[in-house]
Amino acid sequence: MKDKRPSSGDFTVGVDIGGTTIKAAAVSADGAVSHETVIPSRAEEGPEAVLTQATEAVRRVMGGRRSGGGRCAGVGIGIPGIVSANDGLVRYPPNFTGWSEVDVSGELSRRTGEKVLTENDANAAALGEARFGAGVEHPDFIFVIWGTGVGGGLILDGKIFRGPGGGAGEIGHVTIDRGGPPCNCGNSGCVEAYIGQKYLSQRTAKLISGPGARYPGSVMTELVEGDLSRLDPEVISRAAERGDEAATRVLTDAGAMLGVALASVVNVVDIPTAVIGGGVSAAPAFVFNAAADEMRSRVLRPHRGAVAVKRALLGNRAGVVGAASLLL
Repeated sequence: MKDKRPSSGDFTVGVDIGGTTIKAAAVSADGAVSHETVIPSRAEEGPEAVLTQATEAVRRVMGGRRSGGGRCAGVGIGIPGIVSANDGLVRYPPNFTGWSEVDVSGELSRRTGEKVLTENDANAAALGEARFGAGVEHPDFIFVIWGTGVGGGLILDGKIFRGPGGGAGEIGHVTIDRGGPPCNCGNSGCVEAYIGQKYLSQRTAKLISGPGARYPGSVMTELVEGDLSRLDPEVISRAAERGDEAATRVLTDAGAMLGVALASVVNVVDIPTAVIGGGVSAAPAFVFNAAADEMRSRVLRPHRGAVAVKRALLGNRAGVVGAASLLL
């Protein structure tokens, strides 16, 4: 028997499980979000703690939403790591202590009594943008989630392309320099090793402070009150919006490096549209222009006229909306 599709009065619970927090909300069939909640993920305590927190988040959302009527059509989960399309196992999510293979769907279904589907968090966010965001007019696009790290997904004909092992779309681990800095994945020279938060913060700190600093008067020192350990992409973006030369240089270079990686993907999959989400999606437009210019200069000639880099539209809700979209 086929599953009943959500009607206009129904809702789905979307859950975005991260290394620090779990975000959850009720999402209606038209993408409207309500009854949002955020709680600690307790990822450092192991799988049982995370599952307990996720269950609590679902119960909070369902308790609030059901008071207004409507049927829960199920729960969608977005979580880092490789998620198998065949058995739903979540394998080795980064920054989660004590995980190897965990049946997240099965465990949460047992604890909540609801149908549960689980997807890689970047894939889920990509699906959210495909259904309700920047990808609505683009049935095929490359999605990049750019923040602490660099994740990604491929949307083909409006659907997630997972690959046979569930790991397709890992844009952050395209090598742009085989002799480059080490990456958390164990490789070296990945684009994530160059433009993830750790690298951006370290490079920025060297440019504005200490011996050999090229931009010692940067407004970023003021924004972090002298504590350079607080440098992150949001601070760098704020400084760039104020015309800070160091911040502009760092973000322009980062956008160009992302463009190098995206050009390689375009040349393989023939999809010239990229949608950029995550914390850096709030960066000034010149970052997107730098990525698009670099892509255009490196893709094969037939692709150049179609290259487009777009800002994601769902912001911090992309993961929740995308997770819910697994059942919409």
